[in-house]
Amino acid sequence: MKKERLMGIALTLCCLITASAQASEYIGMVTGSKTGTYIQFGRDIARVAATHGLTIQVKASEGSLDNIKRMNSRENAAFGIVQSDVLGILTINQPQVAKNLRMVYPLYNEEVHILARKNIRRFSDLDGKTIATGTKGSGNWLTLANLLHKMKVKPARKITDMTPLDAMIAVLEGKIDAMIYVSGKPVALFQKLTQLKKNPKFARLMEDVHFVPLSHPDMLEAYYVPSEIGPQDYPWLSKNVPTIAVKALLVSFDFSSRTNAYYQNRCQSLKKLAEAVEENLPRLRETGHKKWRSVDLDASIGRWKRDRCAHPQDPGTETDELYDTLQEMFEE
Repeated sequence: MKKERLMGIALTLCCLITASAQASEYIGMVTGSKTGTYIQFGRDIARVAATHGLTIQVKASEGSLDNIKRMNSRENAAFGIVQSDVLGILTINQPQVAKNLRMVYPLYNEEVHILARKNIRRFSDLDGKTIATGTKGSGNWLTLANLLHKMKVKPARKITDMTPLDAMIAVLEGKIDAMIYVSGKPVALFQKLTQLKKNPKFARLMEDVHFVPLSHPDMLEAYYVPSEIGPQDYPWLSKNVPTIAVKALLVSFDFSSRTNAYYQNRCQSLKKLAEAVEENLPRLRETGHKKWRSVDLDASIGRWKRDRCAHPQDPGTETDELYDTLQEMFEE
């Protein structure tokens, strides 16, 4: 009887150890808000990763900067989805973190919408004006911070506590000069303006607002791609407007740089993840979020380097080496 009890205890302990080991094999992915596109992409990726024996715990977050912070902590967050221009902010403020980031795959475009009064004819006209930036640390705030720094534009006032709807109303009423909103077109918020234009009571408000054209070559140098928005997206527009788009990226830290067991395990997981996404891309386009249809896994995005665990055949380029060398010189 005593022997049977000991065997039972041993079996229980064995099961607990096995369960603990299995739990530790969960790999965390930080994404975005609970209702946003990032978390939906994360769930799609987790579903196909499971077919390659990789269990991913998809986690909600407050956005790109929060994801980087959590990936750089002790949390189980091996990779995440971020905006491509997060690299610009990090290169300025946390260069060592930026240096170790890698792109696993590019995902989809998120267009930059700047709704403004018509006296704001170009981005540089925001100098000395009032603009709603979105919550500090959000994707809207991040993109605007990058563009303002890049183009050397200094607004007189930046408002961070307005909701997108309140900001749009403030622009329409002339209380502020502009607002920024970064999201894949068409954005429901701006589609509603079509109904407003048809309303005799408010149609006049539409006469003094527009989307600011964004086509300056300097904007495309590192993190953005050209795009446009037009009547096909927002019927109240009369013509196409050039803009830029930020890419949503699946990223990780560089786990190919060391040979210890932890780094090797993470590297193998990233390899499995990449294989799962590539092999299941047709399935993702058919059954996943509709933006999978526009995903180009081979696209190059500015200064982002591809992850060598996920892409072991990619040796890097001379441009990468030159950039690393110059960056190291500046850090000395």
